[in-house]
Amino acid sequence: MKIGFIGLGIMGKPMSKNLLKAGYDLVVLDRNALVTEEYEGLGAIIVQTPKEVAEVADVIITMLPNSPQVEEVVLGENGLIEGAGSGKVLIDMSSIAPLVSREVALKLAQKGMEMLDAPVSGGEPKAIDGTLAVMVGGSKEIFDQYYDVMKAMAGSVVYVGEIGAGNIAKLANQTIVAINIAAVSEALVLAQKSGVNPELVYQAIRGGLAGSTVLDAKAPLMMDRKFDPGFRINLHMKDLNNVLETSHEVGVPLPLTASVLEMMQALKVDGFDSEDHSSLVKYYEKLANVEVGR
Repeated sequence: MKIGFIGLGIMGKPMSKNLLKAGYDLVVLDRNALVTEEYEGLGAIIVQTPKEVAEVADVIITMLPNSPQVEEVVLGENGLIEGAGSGKVLIDMSSIAPLVSREVALKLAQKGMEMLDAPVSGGEPKAIDGTLAVMVGGSKEIFDQYYDVMKAMAGSVVYVGEIGAGNIAKLANQTIVAINIAAVSEALVLAQKSGVNPELVYQAIRGGLAGSTVLDAKAPLMMDRKFDPGFRINLHMKDLNNVLETSHEVGVPLPLTASVLEMMQALKVDGFDSEDHSSLVKYYEKLANVEVGR
């Protein structure tokens, strides 16, 4: 089986390398020539257009920033759809608007090509060690057929429902993560300003009901002032914009999500949008005139 992979960025690069480790043959496309040269050295086939990827590969995985990029790669000039054919499958692992997933899938279906929307959660560390959580929408038959391919990059691969359901699950995930990071930020800033060591507060609460994966992943980064991006604020803003766009379309008010998005917007104005989303603590630190530390 030849797997096409388009998008070799922070997430796509380690994900695709895990496919190579699993023994799959790769056909890759990326705008960065240095990256593609690296993959040529790893034995991958290098092509120049999405159309060529679709012509050569049996299944194509896309890992792209947002809806417009997915639409361009799939439906644009020399796009995947121009090389599409019966029996080929697109697994879009980007985090995009669910309605866009459905529109793209419908157009591919007219060419006989199946599609799964399969966004991931876990950030760069879990992409590297192959323990991402993947939430998948589309045909259950196609999901079962390509489960092993997705599992080569992930610790968890769960079928959620029809096309678009994967991205609905991802939006729910991003909502919970964003609000949790904000809550952790509030709590640590409160401790610091009150004269109590945030590290000791963290150790005291992590085993109780306040404990969470987000707390364990992000509180140490905040206290150690390590804001190198595992998942950048600007990407989380993209996801939250998709959350709110979708929520407005279906009639679901999300006031907490909207508030956190505005906090991230304030951080963007201050020049922190390329940092990890744990930098949300800086929003609260600015309000309280204090810096969290151990």
